[in-house]
Amino acid sequence: METRELRYFVAVAEELHFGRAAQRLGIAQPPLSRAIGGLERRLGALLLERGSRGVTLTAAGEVLLREARAALDAVEAAERRTRRAALTAAGHPTVILAAKAGASGELLAKLLDAYAAEPGAVAVDVLLCGPGEQAGVLRDGRADVALLHRPFDDLAGFDTEDLHTEGQVAVLPAGHPLATRPHLRLAEVTDIPDLPLPRWPRPDGTFPNGPGPKVRDHTQLTQLIALGRACAIVPEAIRTSLHEGLTAVPVPDSPRVTTVIAWPPHSRSTAVAGLVRAATAL
Repeated sequence: METRELRYFVAVAEELHFGRAAQRLGIAQPPLSRAIGGLERRLGALLLERGSRGVTLTAAGEVLLREARAALDAVEAAERRTRRAALTAAGHPTVILAAKAGASGELLAKLLDAYAAEPGAVAVDVLLCGPGEQAGVLRDGRADVALLHRPFDDLAGFDTEDLHTEGQVAVLPAGHPLATRPHLRLAEVTDIPDLPLPRWPRPDGTFPNGPGPKVRDHTQLTQLIALGRACAIVPEAIRTSLHEGLTAVPVPDSPRVTTVIAWPPHSRSTAVAGLVRAATAL
């Protein structure tokens, strides 16, 4: 299979419409249809059910969509890492570290300072991501190393070192009746009628159903909590960055969160190795 065919198929599978997929790809619909038909014949499998109301994926199509996304990510990652290797060889070494915006701020600052003090340290570009995005940018080559959080982030396929484990707190408006409690149970926080939990985007960009507001970043979240429109359960390190009007109450029975440093297992970057050493030494 060619990467061009995989891109064509992914576009149709995601749009579930040949016309929209062709428009997205910037090509005419007939060659797109021919390419998908040729792919099906060579695979000996029907990938898409065509109907008057649109397109649906077959079981085989669902498998290829999952595998094609992974294959295309791997191709893009190879391109990006090769370009960075060329820059390093030309005397312009950098390492890109992905981290979630608004999380692990104190740890990140200490890590950058510790690594900068190491002999042979190179420039570190910090890529701040939205919730759950760090693993994706590490997989597709936009980052060389990342700070991830277990159990929330997908660590599959990475080498990792645990750095720090902490409990979680409920962040509430300072004037809310529950804000004066010494601690809260998880069930209490998830069932506050006037303060629903936020809805974060899934990897495909859609939001789960529910009463909570749609939230894409830490700034949005804190503003909504301050306005009395939401609450949140977050790692306790967030206490250091809470602004006036917000209160953090411990939630002892919530899952503990472990911050890990992660990198692709095939990495041979001395800069990544140095960053990992600095992180585990903290």
